[in-house]
Amino acid sequence: MFLGGTAIAQDSYTFAVVPKAMNNPFFDLARDGCEARAAELGNVTCLYIGPVEHEATTQAQIIEDLITQGVDGLAISVSDIAAATTVIDRATEAGIAVITFDSDAPDSTRTAYVGTDNKLFGEDLGKLLLQVAPDGGTYGMISGGAAAPNLALRVDGVREALAGSNWTEVPGSPTFSNDDIALAVQQMGDLKTANPDISAIVPVGGWPMFAPDGWKNFVDQYKAEVDSGELALVVADTLPQQLELLKEGYAHGLVGQRPYEMGQKAMDTLLAIKNGETVDEIIYTGNDVVTQENVDQFLN
Repeated sequence: MFLGGTAIAQDSYTFAVVPKAMNNPFFDLARDGCEARAAELGNVTCLYIGPVEHEATTQAQIIEDLITQGVDGLAISVSDIAAATTVIDRATEAGIAVITFDSDAPDSTRTAYVGTDNKLFGEDLGKLLLQVAPDGGTYGMISGGAAAPNLALRVDGVREALAGSNWTEVPGSPTFSNDDIALAVQQMGDLKTANPDISAIVPVGGWPMFAPDGWKNFVDQYKAEVDSGELALVVADTLPQQLELLKEGYAHGLVGQRPYEMGQKAMDTLLAIKNGETVDEIIYTGNDVVTQENVDQFLN
């Protein structure tokens, strides 16, 4: 609360973390980090709530409801910039501290962004593909929501990293899975069917690997090509099931984010804002490049 322009600390705060979709295991780790940090702080409650599936209109409505409830702070992974900007601006007008995490709305009135440098993340995916398969060929990408700003930056980053190389993107790339795990697995097969000689598939989010059996079923159909490097698989994220698949030879490399840290830093940043402290506008949490050579380090 504010009195005479001076920030006065409350006894306790409720901060809501709003993911793009609650059925995405990536955001489970952000929830875990948020809840753990809130418990450590003692005067903070982490309220984790969002749409079950990736639906920008549902996310916007949930944020509207949280504004009505009068939560003290919001950390939002933006599904759609236009929809989110409208409700973010409404929240800040209501005196609610607002930050974004994972996916940003930079032209809104949010105070800070906590998460991955998504352009750099995409560049790292492209560089890893160049490392895994330097001779080039054709590649296709799988993305999530077509309006998700963080994913658009990753796609741009991959393309920039591969510009001037011997890699050529296939028509229809990227496909958009809308963060639907089953659809992302299907799109792996669709890319291969439409482009039988495709040399690499690069999901810019971990969706198809979040269904380990479905991923294995796809790879097993083309195991000889994968084992020989004729079909390179370079994937975003490093969830435990992805690390296991990499170790088992079901991928060539991963570029991982740090969602647990995003949840932790979201709580720290919102609390600092409520206490009247100045925070950095951009707070990057870093990423990790994982191959079969160093996967054990991350599994441990």
